[in-house]
Amino acid sequence: MRRGDTMTVIEQMGKNAKEAARVLASAGAKKNAALSAMAAAIENGEKEILSANGLDLKAARESGMSESLLDRLTLDPARIKGMAEGIRGVAAQTDPIGTVVGGGVRPNGLKIEQVRVPLGVIGIIYEARPNVTADAAALCLKAGNAVILRGGKEAIRSNTCIAEIMRAAAEEAGLPKNSIQLVQDTSRASSVEMMQLTGAIDVLIPRGGRGLIQSVVQNSRVPVIETGSGNCHVYVDDSADIDMAANIIYNAKTSRPSVCNAIETVLVHRDIAEKALPVIKARLDEKNVEIRGCERTREILGPGVIAAVEEDWATEYLDYILAVKVVGDIGEAIEHIARYSSGHSEAIVTKSYENAQKFTEQVDSAAVYVNASTRFTDGGEFGLGAEIGISTQKLHARGPMGANELTSTKFIISGSGQIR
Repeated sequence: MRRGDTMTVIEQMGKNAKEAARVLASAGAKKNAALSAMAAAIENGEKEILSANGLDLKAARESGMSESLLDRLTLDPARIKGMAEGIRGVAAQTDPIGTVVGGGVRPNGLKIEQVRVPLGVIGIIYEARPNVTADAAALCLKAGNAVILRGGKEAIRSNTCIAEIMRAAAEEAGLPKNSIQLVQDTSRASSVEMMQLTGAIDVLIPRGGRGLIQSVVQNSRVPVIETGSGNCHVYVDDSADIDMAANIIYNAKTSRPSVCNAIETVLVHRDIAEKALPVIKARLDEKNVEIRGCERTREILGPGVIAAVEEDWATEYLDYILAVKVVGDIGEAIEHIARYSSGHSEAIVTKSYENAQKFTEQVDSAAVYVNASTRFTDGGEFGLGAEIGISTQKLHARGPMGANELTSTKFIISGSGQIR
């Protein structure tokens, strides 16, 4: 409380969310009914959502937003349909709440069960992707949590439209409207206040660029599940199928470069570099990808390749830019990844079972691939429906976070009069 008994807007939202969370914890089948209603409402509200998104895009272009970030902000009929299908996918998941994850009967007759329960109130601070509003709200509700959403100013009209549609659908299905709340203040002050709202917000999840994530991790008094920026790598081993490598790299870099599971660096074994790099570059040229290479890469590919500097190995470009380095062997590739990776997703292209095993065992990231694109690091692709983000931490949740990752557990003990 501040200024006597007067609550700030954020504090009132926290109070509202706590009240809603108590209802959601035992909502049972009503949650799926609400999710189904939300999915239909999103589809029916397509015109309204596109209109709001158009205003956001207009403002973003006028402010000079880059094309890759505009892509993150853009909604179209296909993406709106994808949002609705994501919500339906969440509804189709098994409800994690009440699942017994462990326990047994003690020698004194006490029956002990460890069961899944909601986290309570989840705060999510995120940037320009309005689909996060729908994904996050759906997943939090499925796991019995109330959610306070705080998006970026770039998407405020889109986010508001989506949130209001989902709030109304939840209420019509018999759940509290305040199960989902969106912060209208997009200034830094609202984020800071959420970070300090202990007692009301149980967990904060930041989703966005490195700067946002680190700000929340370093300044929050509320516990944080850290999602990661994506400085992702592909290592092309000396035994790799070159065409496969080129296709994987092309997909992982160019299918949607603005997302966190797109690759930013390619490492190529020196014994295959002269054959592989021209083939890889030919594919990347189809999308005019700018290559920033080490000295050996430039010797092979010519002066059109920009000389890489130290900063390039650590940069999440989120654009049609790719760092390329020739390495001596798999050990050097693993060392490079250990030094520069953000712990998100890495891939090896190889025919060697031994090297595949070494890579998967020694690369310490949330998702490690053998002969496949990093673009699969996604809740939907992993069978989780939507996702709340990709966790790059090692406590509680790691990788794509679905409904299970938005729960905690508690112990329920049943006795017959036992005393200690």
